[in-house]
Amino acid sequence: MSHGRIASIDIMRGLTLLLMLFVNDLNMDVAPAWLGHMPADLDGMGLADWVFPGFLFIVGMSVPFAITNRISQGLTQPDNIKHIIYRTVSLLVIGILMLNTSRVDPELTGIGKNLWAVLMYLAVFLIWNNYRSKDEKFFTVTGFRLAGIGLLIVLIFKFRSGQPENDGSLIAGWWGILGLIGWGYLAAGLTFILCRNSIPLTASVAALFLGLNVLSSLELTGLLDPVRPILGVIVDGNVPFIVISGMVAGLMVKKSADTGHKPLIRNLIITGVLILVAGLFLRKWFILSKIQATPSWGLVCTGISFLVFTIIYVTADVFKKTRWADFFRPAGENSLTTYLAPDILYHLIWMGGLPVYFYKQSANLPVLIGGSIIWAILMVWLTAILKRLGVSLKL
Repeated sequence: MSHGRIASIDIMRGLTLLLMLFVNDLNMDVAPAWLGHMPADLDGMGLADWVFPGFLFIVGMSVPFAITNRISQGLTQPDNIKHIIYRTVSLLVIGILMLNTSRVDPELTGIGKNLWAVLMYLAVFLIWNNYRSKDEKFFTVTGFRLAGIGLLIVLIFKFRSGQPENDGSLIAGWWGILGLIGWGYLAAGLTFILCRNSIPLTASVAALFLGLNVLSSLELTGLLDPVRPILGVIVDGNVPFIVISGMVAGLMVKKSADTGHKPLIRNLIITGVLILVAGLFLRKWFILSKIQATPSWGLVCTGISFLVFTIIYVTADVFKKTRWADFFRPAGENSLTTYLAPDILYHLIWMGGLPVYFYKQSANLPVLIGGSIIWAILMVWLTAILKRLGVSLKL
């Protein structure tokens, strides 16, 4: 069995993004609690508590294939390390910018909050768009990127929050969703550079980060406090554990080119069940909490991700049944554009005061939930349309 592009990876990435768009759009003041995030101190999980770690898992799964592909194109190890660092920094920058949109003080900044956000996203697309090299001239592309960088510098310079703790500059805070992905990708990318295709070594690194997560949850990592303001996501261990666990699954799929489907399916199921059981066992000491990023939550989510991926893999790559996923698969192939495009529309709609989100105020659950489902699907379709128009982010 040889591997080209693994359909199940794109499909699961698209599925998690579709669900992310759905749960992010829901009005959780009205929607059933099991669809959203559980409170920080409550032992439990809602759908939204699995969606993001499910995406992190797929980020990790993709790493072995992406780096191996770059190596086959002639990139050296230093080239790959540079690419990993560039992609990480890009995700951190965009994550910080997104995190700070809610902190804009219109009076002090001189720009409305929604306008600042729209201009920021415009700059991001100008800088990181995947320009079609055959269609775009070098100087045109360079001009677009320089314009984006210039716009971003002006927006950062003008930014004011009006908040006593940090009035005049952007803050990293918890880095935002894309920032968390960036740190996880850095950990996974460097792990693959060091361990290559070794499943035991990669699993050992995942176990190391799980150990860090346990120690951090027990407040036993005080010695690492000096680096926590910058490397807190790495030190806490939770995000790297989930991403590198996904990389273990990716290596399993990669090696199945030699062993076939049956051993792979068996190993994925066994691994998923064992991790899920381990998470439930740790629940005796650590509650299931996404907000606290507990090790039990990380394990349970990772176990679920192994099993969900197995179902999708059997359906899409063994039985070749993929048409059911056609409507959201574009999201998996253009994940960053899919994630950012709805935010731009949100701010444009809020800026224009358009009554688009009437369904959010409905007490009728089918209208409320159905509206968010339709919104998520429309955003996936928007991503596909943008790609045809040459608008597609690539880091």
